Parts: sequence; structure tokens; C-alpha cells
Amino acid sequence: MIQTLPLPKSGAPAAGQSLYAELAGSLQSLIEQGTLRPGHRVPSVRLMSRQRSVSIATVLQAYTVLENRGYLEARPQSGYYVRPRPPCFCPEPRMARPMAKPSYVGVNDLTAEVLDRSVDPDYIPFGAACSHHSLFPTKKLARLLGSVARRDPSILGRYGLNWAFEPLSREIARRYLQAGCPLAHDELVVTIGCSEAINLALRAVTKPGDTVAIETPAYFGFLETIQSLGLRALEIPTSSREGICLDELREAIEQNDVKAVMVMPAFHNPLGSLMPDDKKRRLYDLLSEFDLPVIEDDVYGDLHFGELRPKPLKAWDRDGRVMLCSSFGKTLAPGFRVGWIAPGRYFERVRRLKFTNSMGTPAILQKTLAEFLRDGGYDHHLRTIRRAYHQQLHLFTQSMARYFPEGTRLSRPQGGNVVWVEFPTRVDTLRLHREALKHRINTAPGALFSVKDRYRNCLRMSAGIPWSEAIDHAIRTLGDLAKKQL
Repeated sequence: MIQTLPLPKSGAPAAGQSLYAELAGSLQSLIEQGTLRPGHRVPSVRLMSRQRSVSIATVLQAYTVLENRGYLEARPQSGYYVRPRPPCFCPEPRMARPMAKPSYVGVNDLTAEVLDRSVDPDYIPFGAACSHHSLFPTKKLARLLGSVARRDPSILGRYGLNWAFEPLSREIARRYLQAGCPLAHDELVVTIGCSEAINLALRAVTKPGDTVAIETPAYFGFLETIQSLGLRALEIPTSSREGICLDELREAIEQNDVKAVMVMPAFHNPLGSLMPDDKKRRLYDLLSEFDLPVIEDDVYGDLHFGELRPKPLKAWDRDGRVMLCSSFGKTLAPGFRVGWIAPGRYFERVRRLKFTNSMGTPAILQKTLAEFLRDGGYDHHLRTIRRAYHQQLHLFTQSMARYFPEGTRLSRPQGGNVVWVEFPTRVDTLRLHREALKHRINTAPGALFSVKDRYRNCLRMSAGIPWSEAIDHAIRTLGDLAKKQL
């Protein structure tokens, strides 16, 4: 039997606060205070509606907010329950030391090995930040793709020489407007995934031998692209909570001939950090002061666990220096490889580079995605995949806290699907990687995420895989292997 909760009396919400936000806030307080404990069932939607004298729609919206924040979980045919809270006893990873001078990136065979193992079904894929196909609406996309081809078969016989399929670019621009970042649809160039967008952006503002300031640890895909273009990387210390250190960035710019800056403000890969809005504004002001272009990777922006999507850095752009890059690869259709770039003042340069790089992006894929977004299925899908990522990250961190050696540090992502692990210094994650492969477990050692010999005791873990006993067992195996090194 469900008891009536000791909620505050119903009344007018505080100024500027909606009824659902007030209800969500009061329930959240009860959970944080321990009145509602993990595993407790909360009142049904109808009962809560009567208790609080609000509509059923208001209760549903409040429960959805608490789901997205990780406080509640919906169980089919059962109702809403308080979700176990993530363990807080693991400290967060420490920030790296500044890099003395820029360095060319060496070719790393380990990258290819990790990626090859990530698509091998015989291995547990902790190594790549890829998600399981079951998390995406593949059947609906397949039906849409077939429908587009049947209605317009000539689309298969035409080159995609357009910079963007207009209905798709309008949908992308509309979504950014909702996120507080006004973009005109004709500012966008559609690319072959976010990786091509990053490549075009770098080529638009640098030449071989130039220095690019990047966050560290850095996504190894960035390092591979920088290496392929003959550029030098200058690593800037980055917090697992708030992103790049602005003081260190300023000092690096003052002491080096930096030509561009690359950042991932929303749910950084591999740290999972989220840069606060005030810090984004200060970052933009710093870049304006030195008249530097910035390449922003926003590929995880839609995968937030909070109520609102974080604004991209581009929202503060007043003079076109921010080159916003993203894709549907992490949220909707990895196999389509459809991304985009809003290159600002570098638009014409990027368009010419796009033509020489790949001429165009397949129109049939753009049209399929445009129809999916137009029909309103994307927001529902995003809510589903965000809940899945949030729950999976919670289960992963619980398991890692239980099995990994004492003294291990874990990042606390507020979105996305990766966790940065810092083991005690005596653990060598390259050696751990080799040992784990014998158990059919693929990992991403910390050495991949720097141009220098850093992060030898660190590991990036992907939580894009649905939770199972096999995953828990694999994490336990990793922990046992790490403890053996101690």
C-alpha cells in the first residue's frame, strides 16, 4: 500500500516556476533528504494528481524531469520508483600538468587495434565510445529510407553536390534555436559525420606546421586528424567537472603561436565534463581578445541528463569565429554518417574544401533524417536514449567503484556515455589492455589520449552497452587484473 507523501502543501508556484517544476523540486528534496529511499515506489500519476490538485499532464512532466535527472525510473506495468543514487565516495580524476611546448602527433597503431576490436562481436567493447544498435530506432529509419527511395528513386542516380539538403538544414537550425543558439539554415554545410566537419574546420584555419591548442586528455580521433594534417598539438589541462582551464589556455596562447583552439564544452570525450555558461562566455572573450578561431565539437550536446540542453559555445559567437561541428552519430543513426558544420566567417572556405574532400553528402540519407526529425520522433527518441545512458553510466560507475582498486578516481559525467578512470599510479593500463584482451575485453588505455607519454594509469570506459551480468563480470575482471599489478 502506498502512503501519502509528506509533501508541501499545494499552492501557487514561486515566481517564474511552473507547476511541474515545483512538483519535481519538492519530490527531489524528499529523495535527497532520505524520506524517499532507493527502491521506494512513488504515488501513481493519478494519485499524485489528486494529492497535489494538479493535472495528470503536470505530474507526468514532473516525473519525466526526475527521470532525466536520475532520481526516478519507470518500471513497465508497475509505476515509478526511486532510482539508486550513484556512489559518491570515489574522488574525481586530477587535472593534468601544463604541456611545455607543442608537439607533433606520432602515428599510434594502438588506435587502429582498439577500433578493430570494438566492432568484433567476440569482445566486450569498452574501448570505443559507440553505442549498441538496440538504442537507436533502426527499424523506423530503415522503413523511412525505403520509403524515400520508392517515392524518389532518381535520388539514387544523382550526385549530392549540394552543401546541405535544405529540409534537413532547416530542422537542424530549428533545434539549435530551441537550445538558445540562433543559426540560419543556410549557414550549415552537411558533412560525412562530425569527423569530416572537424577535418574541414582545421584545414580552413591552419596549414602544416601550425599549432592547435586542445584539451587534455584529448579524444584520440582529434589527435589522429591533427597528425594527418601535419599540425602540432598543444595540450591544455582540463577539469573533469568544468572543462578547459582558461588560465592555462591564456598562458599557452601568450607563449606560443597558436592558430586555433579545439574544445568540446558539452560532455567532453573522454572526461564527460560540462562547461558552465559563464565559463563559455569567458572562453569566447579570451578567444576574441587574441582573435583566434575555435572549433567546437558539440556531438554529445543532445545527450544531457539535466532538464535543459546546454547551450553550445556558438551561442556566444558575435563575429563568426566559432566553427560548430556535430552529427547524428551519437544520438540517432551512427551508420548514416551524417554531420554538419556551422563555420561562421569561414563558410566559403569550408564549402570549397568540402567539394574537394567528398563533393557532397548522400542526399537520400539527408532526406531520410529530415523526415524523421520533421515527424517529431526525434525528441521522444532522445528522451529514451538519455534515460538509457544515464542508467547505464550509473550501473557502470557502481560496478567500477565496487571492483576497481582502492584509490581509483572516476569522472562524474552529466551527459554522454563515457567515464574517465584514473587508477593508482602503479597500474599500467597499456599492460592492463593486453591482459584484458586475453579475456575478450577491449579497452581504451590512457596513452591514446595524449601526444606525450601521459595517462599511463588511466582508462576511458564506454557505457554505451546495455547492462547485463556479462558487463558486470567484465568490469570485475578488469578490477582483478588491475589489482594484480598492485
